[in-house]
Amino acid sequence: MFARTKRLTLRPGWPEDAAALTQAIAHEKVAFKLSRLPWPYTEAHAAEWLATPRGNGDVTCLIFAHETATPCLVGAIGLHPAQNGEDATEIGYWLTPDAWGRGYATEAGHAMLGIARYAMGLPRLVSGHFLDNPASGNVLRKLGFRRTGTEKRLCLARGIEVDCATLELDFDEEPRMPLAA
Repeated sequence: MFARTKRLTLRPGWPEDAAALTQAIAHEKVAFKLSRLPWPYTEAHAAEWLATPRGNGDVTCLIFAHETATPCLVGAIGLHPAQNGEDATEIGYWLTPDAWGRGYATEAGHAMLGIARYAMGLPRLVSGHFLDNPASGNVLRKLGFRRTGTEKRLCLARGIEVDCATLELDFDEEPRMPLAA
């Protein structure tokens, strides 16, 4: 799926994105905030991830900022089956450190919520963030998620289980927003 916002373009990743993806994500600061990212992260990891077929209900988009003449890969956002075994769809995202604090995660999140709600017809989403990553919790709250609890989740990059806040967003409890033409 593709989406365009005021400052961002969300699109599927392509094999030729491997080098840019590696440059954007291969930071310890990023890896230690994600549950499924291996560390150290290499271009071979990026190429493998980009070549992985996406299943039904699994939508992943790279995030490109287009505030300059040349769009720049600043992160990724996706919808995928919840990792805790719950019958739900989870939203996850990351940004490269140079893009932190600019509102990109919230902007991309709003676009992905529109895809989840209107294009996919999902009734609710779940998400989570490590407790030592409160900025991600702030993004999720801005998107309308409510905290539901805490659980341990494996952080592959750290090699340990980390305390994780769990959150959910029920679209039936949110007012419907009209789609822009």
